[in-house]
Amino acid sequence: MTDSKAWAVVLAGGDGSRLKALTQFIAGEDRPKQFCKLYGNGTLLAQTRSRLAPAISPEQTVFSVVKAHEKFYAPELTGVTPTRIVVQPSNKGTTAAIISSLLRITHLAGDPIVGFFPTDHHYSQESRFVGSVREALRVAMERPHTVVLLGAAAEHPEVEYGWIEPGASLECPFTASLLSVNRFWEKPSKHIVRSLLTRGCLWNTFVMIGRASAYLELLRASVPRILRAFETESSRKNADGPYAAISPGDFSRQVLSALTERLAVLRLGDVGWSDLGTPERAMSAMARSGLKPSWQETARHEPAAAFARRGL
Repeated sequence: MTDSKAWAVVLAGGDGSRLKALTQFIAGEDRPKQFCKLYGNGTLLAQTRSRLAPAISPEQTVFSVVKAHEKFYAPELTGVTPTRIVVQPSNKGTTAAIISSLLRITHLAGDPIVGFFPTDHHYSQESRFVGSVREALRVAMERPHTVVLLGAAAEHPEVEYGWIEPGASLECPFTASLLSVNRFWEKPSKHIVRSLLTRGCLWNTFVMIGRASAYLELLRASVPRILRAFETESSRKNADGPYAAISPGDFSRQVLSALTERLAVLRLGDVGWSDLGTPERAMSAMARSGLKPSWQETARHEPAAAFARRGL
């Protein structure tokens, strides 16, 4: 059952540079990963939409994209109401994508609960993930000033992930999995990451749920000038204005890491989460889930030297 009051933002504006060697091999062109069919019948964007539909209404799902990718996203988003597509003039990172999406949603719906969902994720247990999203929506209703992060149980000392160091348990009437956040560790060193694994720290999935006003409070406290630039240009109906003046920014580094006291983390159960950010992780996730996409058979006959040139 979907939440009639919640909105979702699908973050689909990345360039996918780290996975480019694999996506070029699969698609035969320079196609960002979110518009590529890594496995199954749909692209990663299509699979994200399908995954979210049981929890949040498709009519209340916003897509953050980049103008340069129009030839890829336009066919996929045929039939989506134009106000639900936030087209950025360029990719300036997750901070800009989140601000522009939030301002669109507050214009359309006031102060609803909003969830942000990357497109380069795989869950071997999708129904359990949907259950966790619904649980986080309930937490956001109970705690209107808190942004809830979904944290996956770490399985190995991964240096390419962001990590969440959880704190004490937070009282919540319907879950025992809600924890405070002590600190973020963004792509820590091998030495530190072993300690994080031992101490039960969590992988940061970058799935976040909270009231629109809670996100805006975080932004106002951490990047006030950037937020003000977007709000000013939004009032002038000039959506492209702020992008020329700002540098690329990462929401985890700029915002979340600076204001951990306003966050909570919901520990995910066994959902089989993987970030498909690199060819190695994508292939590992597919192998673990028993997925055998058609391109893998072609890849087996590819000369080793060709894969070396692609970086696979």
